[in-house]
Amino acid sequence: MYSMWLSSEEQHLWRGFLAMTAELQAAMNRQLQRDCGLSLADYEVLVALSERGAQRMFELGEALSWEQSRCSHQLRRMRERGLVSRQEASDDRRGATVALTDAGRAALRTAAPGHVALVRTVLFDGMPPEQRKAFSDVIDGVRERLRESPV
Repeated sequence: MYSMWLSSEEQHLWRGFLAMTAELQAAMNRQLQRDCGLSLADYEVLVALSERGAQRMFELGEALSWEQSRCSHQLRRMRERGLVSRQEASDDRRGATVALTDAGRAALRTAAPGHVALVRTVLFDGMPPEQRKAFSDVIDGVRERLRESPV
């Protein structure tokens, strides 16, 4: 039976994890804004579309683990800036497909080196292989439990 409260160790780890992810996202967002005028959300969309190609809006939202409204608003802003295009799906009038534009591909090429350098510097430099493996195992385990969870 679980206690309704986290232990001191669990609380320390949990709060540290939350702070780390918030600080990392803020640092990535600042770096992208400063270096190329993109937000972290812009970058996430560009990366997903570059890796998966054109896809339905709902598929992109699922790939990013975003709610439909967040995805729609983000894509609208990116369309207005010419980074992505939206086309009605040929097989389903209710659906729409989103794809990278040439400007979106160029923005990603510009943004990627600085983003990769930041992630490598703050996350991977100084992390020995055994820590990388343990960190990967923890992440994979949590994600698996989330997929199995009824929440």
